[in-house]
Amino acid sequence: MSLLLSPYEIKGLTLKNRVVMSPMCMHMAADDGFVTDWHRVHYGARALGQAALIFPETLAIQADGRIGAGDLGIWSDEHVVGLKALTELLHGFGAKAGAQIGHAGRNADLPGLIHIAPSAIPFTETSPVPRELAADEIPGLVKLFGDAARRASDAGFDVLEIHAAHGYLLSEFLSPLANNRDDEYGGDAKRRYRFLREVLEEVKTHWGDRPLFVRISSSDYAEGGNTPESFLEYGRWMKEQGVDLIDCSSGGIKMVKVETYPGYQVPAAELLRKELHIATGAVGVIQSGRQAEEILQNGRADLVFVGRQMLRDPFWVRTAADDLGEIIEIPAAYTRYGSVWLDTKA
Repeated sequence: MSLLLSPYEIKGLTLKNRVVMSPMCMHMAADDGFVTDWHRVHYGARALGQAALIFPETLAIQADGRIGAGDLGIWSDEHVVGLKALTELLHGFGAKAGAQIGHAGRNADLPGLIHIAPSAIPFTETSPVPRELAADEIPGLVKLFGDAARRASDAGFDVLEIHAAHGYLLSEFLSPLANNRDDEYGGDAKRRYRFLREVLEEVKTHWGDRPLFVRISSSDYAEGGNTPESFLEYGRWMKEQGVDLIDCSSGGIKMVKVETYPGYQVPAAELLRKELHIATGAVGVIQSGRQAEEILQNGRADLVFVGRQMLRDPFWVRTAADDLGEIIEIPAAYTRYGSVWLDTKA
């Protein structure tokens, strides 16, 4: 059997294959960030399609921390009921459920919001100038991450991921292009990491010894910004804190033109995996089963995070299996007189 379609175990959790549905904002939540039927149908279809681990979009730890007004939230106990129904649905279809929690910082797209950031540096020349957070405000945000982790546990999620990528709040603190503070939360890499360090310490008190991921922007694609090599240091600290997997994305700190091509972010996942001996996730224009299998077979990553392809094809795992010449488990309702589900030869 291919690596892509073989089980994977992490912290006692067994995934039935190595395919993860990436968190992607859908902007379809009800008022105040609640789950709707749309989410149940959308994510349920990917569970039927045999994705092993499904991340809904980022779950905001604060109403003002949403990426957009239609995003899901986890800032109140009232959100748990809908999220729990969603995880139970995914479990019923054989998938594990991941919760990515985060705060959008200066990149929150909410009308009338006074944005917050590590420093008063706008995203672009025409973006609003964010308010620099005072040092004594940061512990309150750390607590919000911890509260969100507790709710994720109560809602039945199997994996917790901290969103420290794409130019959102934690990513802003990590990048020297967005953080020019000269206090304990900025100035050098160790101090820029402090906010994330405190977040990880806090969430672990609620999440316990269960799978914990961090999504990073491995490159800022701009002079003076973070590079994959920068994250060797950050990644070492994450590993020391008990992070189980680093999900290697990129960009979002500055408005720059990024040349994308199949697997363009995979080298960062490969670098961190080989240098730090930590599990990594590869993401970004992963389109075929053969491409995904190459990444795994060559030891470049441990899991494959699939985004847009999963939007185009809810049954991408089956498509990948066909590309690899393999047959996978199928929902019983999709079998017909013993023939293989959607077998083009049947």
